[in-house]
Formats: sequence, structure tokens, C-alpha cells
Amino acid sequence: MTTKTTFTDVKTLRKQARKHIEQGAVTAGYSADRAYVLKLLNEALATEIVCVLRYRRHHFMARGIHAKSTAEEFLLHSNEEQGHADQIAERIVQLGGEPDFAPDGLTSRSHAEYVAGGSLLEMIKEDLVAERIAIDSYRELIQYLGNQDPTTSHMLKEILTVEEEHADELADLLEGLPVSS
Repeated sequence: MTTKTTFTDVKTLRKQARKHIEQGAVTAGYSADRAYVLKLLNEALATEIVCVLRYRRHHFMARGIHAKSTAEEFLLHSNEEQGHADQIAERIVQLGGEPDFAPDGLTSRSHAEYVAGGSLLEMIKEDLVAERIAIDSYRELIQYLGNQDPTTSHMLKEILTVEEEHADELADLLEGLPVSS
């Protein structure tokens, strides 16, 4: 069954574009619950920031025979998570919200935990757990958005791809480590 798409005539498009111009990119065609999407995006932002901080700590604290290459991987992941945080913050602003960078309550807004990890093995495991949490959180958010907010959904799909790559890379690192690391 094919769905017939109707297009708004140009005159109406032009008239609608002039209304509420202070809302920037958010037009009358935006059908998601914007306040709820902003809340969810601020939780995603907090999650990314916590991941940045945890990966940074792991980068500097990595010790042992496998530490050098693993520490480099932690730094790379930290930088990529920072990029995700920046993308999310930018989208929050585009939707007329304010990104919440406040350190107070950061871990309570984050889906992932900040676990220091005492050994290289523990660090990798904690990072992998956090990536798995992010993967499921982003999948749920993408499903929630559906076609209501294709821009945010597209951004989250790109971020999800990187989070899945991180999880795969961390799982590979686990395979190379002795259980008692």
C-alpha cells in the first residue's frame, strides 16, 4: 500500500515561515513533545559528559603491559564522546532549549555511571557497560522519536553507530587481557 503525500502550497509555506520566527528551526511541522525531547537530550548530554570524564580518568590511570595501547583507545573514545556531547548540546539549542552542563546532579541525570575501576580489566569492563547502556538508551530514544523529529533521530543514529563501534573495540580489548589484570 502506498501512502499519498500531500504537499503544502508555496504561498502557505511562505506565510507559515513568517509566523513565530523567534522559534528558529522549530516550525509548526515539529510534532514531537519538545519539552520531553529536551529533557531526554539533556540526559543524553549528561551521559556523554560522564563518559568523557570516565574515559579521561582511565586514559591517565591505565597501567600494565597492555596499558599504552589501551590508554590511547580510552583517549580516542573520550574525544569522540566529547564530540557527541557537543552535537547533543547544539541540537538542544536548535530546539530552543538550554544544554545542562551543571556539574551538580550530572551523575543523577546520566544513564551511565562513573566507575573509576581499579585495574585495566575493570576500567575496560566499566567502559563497556557504559557503552551498552548508551546503545540501549539511544535505541529507545530513536524509537520514541520515530518520524516526529527526523533531525534528532538522524543525529542519534550517527552517535549510536560510534557507540556500537566503541563497544566492539572494548570487547576486543577484553579478549586480549588476562582475567587477573
